[in-house]
Amino acid sequence: MSANSSTLSPAIKRLSPKKATIMVKTDGPNEGHDGASPSRLIDARIKDLGDWRGEMLARVRSLIKLACPDVVEEWKWRGVPVWSHAGIICTGETYKAVVKLTFAKGAALDDPSGLFNSSLEGNVRRAIDFHEGEKINEEALTALVRAAAALNTSKPTRPARAQKKPKSA
Repeated sequence: MSANSSTLSPAIKRLSPKKATIMVKTDGPNEGHDGASPSRLIDARIKDLGDWRGEMLARVRSLIKLACPDVVEEWKWRGVPVWSHAGIICTGETYKAVVKLTFAKGAALDDPSGLFNSSLEGNVRRAIDFHEGEKINEEALTALVRAAAALNTSKPTRPARAQKKPKSA
């Protein structure tokens, strides 16, 4: 959404000398287009899909909420459902042939059931591609969601700093 200079505050006018590049942020992580909540936008996405992808996204969403009851639903990047708990747990993207659940810190999670089947080459993310007709390993998925939430709330470990050697005189 763009704005003309008459609707901008004086502080923004001073900071933005190029009027053609002014962008006004109209919705934050907890509010979508027309003021709809992220949960309602996700509901609408599920309904609009109207096929196996909507059913899969709805099932995955319910498992995420079951695994982490205080999860926060967000709507980011022009229409991507995001589930967070002290940081992003995962995103739920829908494509023609797959519903992709991407775990933001998936590479740091143990996956003994082998659910991760996509984005395996990276150092940070891991994803699960669900195809039409596939059955979800619900126990393993809820364990992954819980582990991702726990990882987000754990204190980051920093490597110990090497002690400086005293300078010789």
